[in-house]
Amino acid sequence: MTGQLIVLAVLLVVVAWLAACAEAGLARTTRISAEEAVRAGRRGSAKLTAVAADPVRYLNVALLVRVACEMGAAALVTYVSLERVQGTWQALTVAIGVMVLVSFVAVGVSPRTIGRQHPVGTTTAAAYVLLPLARIMGPVPRLLILVGNALTPGKGYRMGPFASEQELRAMVDLAEKESLIEDEEARMVHSVFELGDTLVREVMVPRTDVVTIERFKTIRQALTLALRSGFSRIPVTGENEDDVVGIVYVKDLARRTHINRESESEPVSSAMRPAFFVPDTKNADDMLREMQRRRIHVAVVIDEYGSTAGIVTIEDILEEIVGEITDEYDRELPPVEPLGEQRYRVTARLDIGDLGELYDLELDDEDVETVGGLLAKSLGRVPIAGATGEVDVSHDGSDPGLTALRLTAESAAGRRNKIVTVLVEPVRTAPGEDGA
Repeated sequence: MTGQLIVLAVLLVVVAWLAACAEAGLARTTRISAEEAVRAGRRGSAKLTAVAADPVRYLNVALLVRVACEMGAAALVTYVSLERVQGTWQALTVAIGVMVLVSFVAVGVSPRTIGRQHPVGTTTAAAYVLLPLARIMGPVPRLLILVGNALTPGKGYRMGPFASEQELRAMVDLAEKESLIEDEEARMVHSVFELGDTLVREVMVPRTDVVTIERFKTIRQALTLALRSGFSRIPVTGENEDDVVGIVYVKDLARRTHINRESESEPVSSAMRPAFFVPDTKNADDMLREMQRRRIHVAVVIDEYGSTAGIVTIEDILEEIVGEITDEYDRELPPVEPLGEQRYRVTARLDIGDLGELYDLELDDEDVETVGGLLAKSLGRVPIAGATGEVDVSHDGSDPGLTALRLTAESAAGRRNKIVTVLVEPVRTAPGEDGA
């Protein structure tokens, strides 16, 4: 009798081992891998596809089988120990020790390692058992999940505790640490998760940087503006910059003038398309899906007061995932270009803290954050190309000879002639001056 119970306990452990393999394999098997198995003509691929189509259901079945077998084996080992070992506590100690060792090695480590190393093969083999077993059990596994959720404080998982964003992020970090994926690939995956928490106003092009054209301008003028600015889609405004009435596409302008040269004198409003408006609080991932569904590439962003805040394009959203996208016409400027003798050419958007580091200064201003803003503040007006201002740094004692920084606005770009680069030069006291 005792020998039969031991054999039965071993069989239960073997079944638990197989169920644990199935759990690990199911966690790593996707519909894509199942489709690849079908294309390769792999045996059992049809059953693998059925399991991959509803992995949570079959994962619940495998989990229930593993737990039931482990508990059954533990009960049998305990019974045999009580029969063979003198003393109740001694028998219980032996039973606990045996089952801990068996559960950890035979059900914990070994099967999960195999399932993760060979997910497709493991899941395919398990599918032959899981498919009929799931039909026999019916709703029992899900009912047990619901009972577990009812006893769990807070909100449980409707389909079982198997996947969450935090777990997926941790898996990505682990894969990166083990060099299974590249650093850039891990960053892109994290960016996809973060896109759901990103608002449109965080990725849009602000209105001050948007190139627009008035609706009464001619098609020829619109074509000229498009060629000068390099933009293929330009918002069309009405009474003022907040009144966006449509979007004009370079393709439409070129088609119109190609068919009829005399159409160059027609107003641009005759060739524009309707504008699509979105609130600046819309999620970026929802915005991307909506733009795909509507088959549009640009949308006008509206703030809470109904004013135009800027525009957002598919490229702006994709750059949040893959990084900066440039084409043959984009010219990327370095943030700082040394010119010698402590002279630098910097971008107007360079942080003033970074500018201070070039001269070992602690530049801090409550009103502005960028070099362009610092120049505008020193001038008291919007800078134009050639405008020069000086910023007093004599209060900083790190370099006694340095009294100020001369900022000169250089290149301007865009329809608004916005300053792009600024020349920075040190202003020093002449030799012999004591600064009094």
